[in-house]
Order: sequence, then C-alpha cells, then structure tokens
Amino acid sequence: MILDRFYPIFDSADWLERLVPLGIKLVQLRIKDVPAKTLRTHVRRAKSVCAAQGCTLVVNDYWQVAIDEGCDYIHLGQEDLETADITAIRAAGLRFGISTHDKAELARALDLAPDYVALGPIYPTILKKMKWREQGVAKLSTWRGLIGDVPLIAIGGMNIDRAPGAFAAGADVVAAVTDITLHEDPEDRVRAWLAATR
Repeated sequence: MILDRFYPIFDSADWLERLVPLGIKLVQLRIKDVPAKTLRTHVRRAKSVCAAQGCTLVVNDYWQVAIDEGCDYIHLGQEDLETADITAIRAAGLRFGISTHDKAELARALDLAPDYVALGPIYPTILKKMKWREQGVAKLSTWRGLIGDVPLIAIGGMNIDRAPGAFAAGADVVAAVTDITLHEDPEDRVRAWLAATR
C-alpha cells in the first residue's frame, strides 16, 4: 500500500477521475445510499483510474463489493464492524482501516489488527451529523501512544492550515473532504495539499 500523508475522500468516481491524476496516491471512495449497480460502476471506475495513476483506492463500507471487484483496501466504521465478515475480508487479502472515537472503540479496532486507525472528528465537521464532539489535536497524541506502529489518520474538519498540528501531534496521515469538494477550485486545492504534505 502507498500510505501517503494526504488522504482525500470523495463521494463519486467523478471526483477521482478529475483529481487523482493530479498526483493523489491514497484516496477513499465513500458512497452512501445508492443502488448496487450504481455503486459497482463507481467502484470499477475508481479502481481503473487509481490503477492507471499508481494510487491506493480505499472503498468505504462495502466490503463485499470490494471483494467482488478485486479491490485491495476497505475502510470500516464502527457500525460496519457489526456486519463485516472479517474472516472473509482477510481471506480475500483485503487490508482495512477502522474509524475510532473513544478508547472502547479503539480497543475493539486494535483487537482486529487493522492496517490503520482513524481518529475523528479532530475539528467540527459539516460532512455528517455525528454524536461525537470534536476530539481535538491532543487526542491524536494519546492515540499515538496507544497504537504503537499502526498508522494513525486524522479526520474531521481538516484543512491545510490545521494539518501541521495534526502531524506534530502524532498523525501519520491527514484526511480531507469538504476542504477540497467545497473549494472554489478543487484542482488548485489538491495541488496545495500535495505541496504541503510531500
């Protein structure tokens, strides 16, 4: 896996086809509530552009589709762990990351030996309604001490100005969503992220 310091997350293959060729090396496809056929089309398109650009594709939630489509990586939220077949995921050779918000969730995640752990939201986020308040940068340092060598991803309200603080606190990778997708010039914003994290 190419574990880059910059980890954008997009909700369609359209975004990946548009922005991955700029130099993104790690990206997540997070699509919610679409028909299975539409989902598979997006996964296939995303897989194609990532393969052509040497970018690691992470599929959010849909582990069975990821297996069926021959993907390499998935991301699981805590709610996904209720239904995910970890044995089947491992048997298919899929690597996976897990979202965490508190120490109980972290313990649960570490028991599964994930390939990365995500902590969030570090800052308030407008992406989705969450029961979790902002975690704060200091909690990254706490997680860093608890997870050893497991890669740590900071997510939630992240932007270029906040990224250095997350790295200094122990994050290996910073994930960004709306800082790119809501920007007036997403291409320019991706180039700026790449310059700031390489």
